[in-house]
Amino acid sequence: MGGIYLHIPYCRQACHYCNFHFSTTLKSLPELVQALTQELALRQSYLQEPVATIYLGGGTPSLLADKQLALLLAKIRALFAVDAEAEITLEVNPEDVSAERAAMWRRLGFNRISLGVQSFDDRVLPLLNRAHSGRQAIEAVHLLAAAGFDNISIDLIYGIPGQTTRQWQRNLEQALALPIQHLSCYALTIEERTAWGHWQRQGRLKAVSEATYEAEYRLMCDILGQAGFEHYEVSNFARPGYRSRHNQAYWHGAPYLGAGPGAHSYNGSSRQANIANNAIYIRQLSRGLVPATTEHLNKAQQYYEYLLTGLRTDRGIDLHLIRDKFGLDTEDKHGSFLKHCIEQGLAKRENDKFVLTEGGWLLADSIIVELMDDNL
Repeated sequence: MGGIYLHIPYCRQACHYCNFHFSTTLKSLPELVQALTQELALRQSYLQEPVATIYLGGGTPSLLADKQLALLLAKIRALFAVDAEAEITLEVNPEDVSAERAAMWRRLGFNRISLGVQSFDDRVLPLLNRAHSGRQAIEAVHLLAAAGFDNISIDLIYGIPGQTTRQWQRNLEQALALPIQHLSCYALTIEERTAWGHWQRQGRLKAVSEATYEAEYRLMCDILGQAGFEHYEVSNFARPGYRSRHNQAYWHGAPYLGAGPGAHSYNGSSRQANIANNAIYIRQLSRGLVPATTEHLNKAQQYYEYLLTGLRTDRGIDLHLIRDKFGLDTEDKHGSFLKHCIEQGLAKRENDKFVLTEGGWLLADSIIVELMDDNL
């Protein structure tokens, strides 16, 4: 089964931490929606499998008018074999949610909402340059649930300069008091091409310590675990039966088509990256061209991708599959390191599976480096 991702690169204002491709100038939005439909038509043959998941991300897809959202979904259904039980996700911001809009999103066919909350704390939200208040975020969840959405995910951020561990705990407690089924909790990274990156270079902002990151991570694991949420990927938690099918497809190596400026596609052997420039993207699509570059993955790159995605999930990596697919005997080459990880409580062995623990996920990047093999 395949997936489709549409990147909507527009926001009302720039969050201080965000390094995704977006624009705060909305003038070209109608043209971009039209270009998206043209790209979908040009790339109809990219996916050979039925479409099991559709995800509209960004940016802020909830900026689109209902007619624009309806057009995009209709185009996808006309061009691709969409499974009748497909998971169809819309990313929204709290300030865009109303009873009327939530009901319309439901009628259009969206059955999962990803709500960009980031924090419920009105002292922290201005630091992030978010456009909503904590109260708006809470009300948005209730409005979505009242409209019939029973698969609601919210995003939160920890490791924020100026946010205390107690404030982070209250964020988690507030989230658990709401009718949500999924949480994505991201450790803040200060990216170079952001307002915070600029302030850090000026000495106006200092990243939190590794000890603070770890303390907030472990607090998150404890609180959400006790509440019955499954920690199924480093940054993702779900109630049983509500794991993100779209994201799991990424992590399990399923093919997906990404449309829009800056979007990526993957078919198992190559990656395709669209240009991250709205004007060029629109102009090229108007000429019937997809402005993208393709990277064909060699065996070493495919192995690295398998490690990167597998070790960040509770599925882990399959040592038998690695032998069959990549011709690498991981136990023979890295057996002592695997044993060390298990003895230190960083990983566990489940038959042929090597799976990192919650503590191991804190060191996932360094563990992946240890298991790399450039000689494939």
